[in-house]
Amino acid sequence: MTAESVEHRVHWPVPPLDGYTVDDLFTLPDLPPHTELIDGSLVFVSPQRRFHGNVIDLLVNGLRSSLPDEFRVSREMTVILDKRNGPEPDVSVFRTGAITGPGQTSYQAEDILLAVEVVSPDSESRDRTTKPQKYATAGIPNFWRVEENGATGRPVVHVYELDPVTKAYVHMGMHRERIKVDKPYAIDIDLTAIDGL
Repeated sequence: MTAESVEHRVHWPVPPLDGYTVDDLFTLPDLPPHTELIDGSLVFVSPQRRFHGNVIDLLVNGLRSSLPDEFRVSREMTVILDKRNGPEPDVSVFRTGAITGPGQTSYQAEDILLAVEVVSPDSESRDRTTKPQKYATAGIPNFWRVEENGATGRPVVHVYELDPVTKAYVHMGMHRERIKVDKPYAIDIDLTAIDGL
C-alpha cells in the first residue's frame, strides 16, 4: 500500500444502533455542509446545479418582497421535525419569534409556515415523497415543490396546503410563469425573472 492510497482514505461515521438524532446532527465533527437527518440516517447532498441556486435566490427575494413583519425567510436551514428528522428545506418561511440569534442553526417545525424544496437529480425521491410526508406529519401548513421545466429551463412550482383532518398535503395548483397565492401570506413572484439571473 502506498502513502498516496492511505492518504485518500475516507473515514465514514458509523451510525449508532438506533440511528442518529438531531443532537448528533449538530455535534458530529466534520459533516459536509447541508447534511440532513432523515429517519435517523445522515443524508449528504451533491453539489447543486446553477438552476437550483438561481431558483432559491428568485424565491427568497420574491418571498421577502411582500413579507409581513411577523414572518421571516431563510434559505437552507435545518428544521427539527422530531428527534430523528432534521431536513433542510431549500427555503423556509417562519415566525419572527423563532429567531434566537445570529448563531442559530435550526428552527422548530411548529414555527415553519412554508417549506420549499427545489428538486435535484440526487434528491427527487426525498423531495417528492419523503420530505413532504414528514413536513405534513409535523404540521407545516404549506409546502412548495419546484421542478425544472425541461423545455424552458424555468421553474414550475407545485403548491400544496395541509389538510388538518388527514395531516396530508392537498395539491392546490401548478405555477409556471408567475406564482400568485395568498398563503401563508399574499405572494406574487414572476418566475420568468429567472432568465435574468
